[in-house]
Amino acid sequence: MSQPTDLTVPPELSGFIAGLPKAELHVHHVGSASPRIVAELAARHPDAKVPADERALAEFFTFRDFAHFIEIYLSVVDLIRDAEDVRLLTYEIAREMAGQNIRYAELTVTPFSSTRRGIPEVAFMEAIEDARKAAASELGVTLRWCFDIPGEAGLESAEETARLACDLRPEGLVAFGLGGPEIGVPRPQFKPYFDRAIACGLRSVPHAGETTGPQTIWDALTHLRAERIGHGTSAPRDPRLLEHLAERRIPLEVCPTSNIATRAVPVLDEHPVRQMVDAGVLVTINSDDPPMFGTDLNTEYAIAARLLGLDATGLAGLAKNAVEAAFLDAPAKAALAAEIDAYLAAYLASRGASLPTP
Repeated sequence: MSQPTDLTVPPELSGFIAGLPKAELHVHHVGSASPRIVAELAARHPDAKVPADERALAEFFTFRDFAHFIEIYLSVVDLIRDAEDVRLLTYEIAREMAGQNIRYAELTVTPFSSTRRGIPEVAFMEAIEDARKAAASELGVTLRWCFDIPGEAGLESAEETARLACDLRPEGLVAFGLGGPEIGVPRPQFKPYFDRAIACGLRSVPHAGETTGPQTIWDALTHLRAERIGHGTSAPRDPRLLEHLAERRIPLEVCPTSNIATRAVPVLDEHPVRQMVDAGVLVTINSDDPPMFGTDLNTEYAIAARLLGLDATGLAGLAKNAVEAAFLDAPAKAALAAEIDAYLAAYLASRGASLPTP
C-alpha cells in the first residue's frame, strides 16, 4: 500500500487525535471485524475459506483490485452464520470504537447477506439491537444503522433490503444505502427501492463515484435523492459537481486508506481530498472496512492531517464536520459538538494557547 513520503504526525498531535471525541459515518459492519474476531469465527466455521490465524489474515486482506476486495469481503460475510455471531461482532466493533473515542457511529449493515444465509430476520434484528443497547450503556458508544443493498446481488437484494428496512425497521435504523461494485451496477435501477425507504422515513446514503466517474454521483443525487455520498472520490473531475455539492452542503464520506487498498486512487499523495476541501465541500473522514485495510479512524485522521496540513484546531473542525453530517437530532449534535470544543479548548490551554476568535 503506497502512502505519502512522510505520514507521521508530531506525537502531541497524535495524542490529540487519540483523545478527540469523534463520529464515524462510513464504516461497514462485517468489514469492521477485527483479526481476533475473524480468526475466532473462522475457527468456529472451519469449512470457510478464511484463515483462522491472525498473522495469516494480513496476507489474506491484501487486495489485487476492487473485485478481489469484494470476493474477500464476501468470504468474511460467510462467517456470520447465526444470531450469536451477529451480536458478538456488533458489540466487539463498538468496543474497538470506544477505544478510539468514537462517540457516535452509523454502521452500514447488509442484512440481505445474513438472512439469505439462513439467519432468521427477526433474530438478526434482535441481535444488532441488543448489541446497540449494550454498547450505549456499557461502552458509551451510540450506534445507528444504515441498511445497504449489496449491489452485486441485483434487484432481488434491493427488494429484500427495502422490505427488511421498512417492514421490520429496528429502532436504531436511520439510513438506506447501496454498496458493492459500481462498474456494471448503474444507480438509476435502484430508484424504486430508495423511494420506498425515503417514504418510510430513512435517509439516502448510497456509495457513488469511487471506482467510476462523476456521472455515478449525479445519478445517486438525481435518482436516489442522496443526502450524503459514500466516497465520491471522482467528484473533483467535474467542477460543476463540486460546486453543486458545496452549495447544497451535501457531505462526502471520504475514506483515504480504503481508496488506496481498492486501487480507486493510486497513491495517497494523489488523493483528491484536498480538491474537495478547497472547493468548499463538506468532507468527513472515515475508515470504511478498517481491519481489512490495516487502519482505524485515528489513523485516517492522521492521514487527513498530513494531506490537508491540519493542526489541532483543523482536526477538531473535521470532527465537527462529521457531527454536522450525522443523522442525529439537534440536541445530540449540539452536545457532541460542545464536547469537541471543550476538548480542543483544554488541549490549547495546556499549551498556552486559546481558541481562535470566530
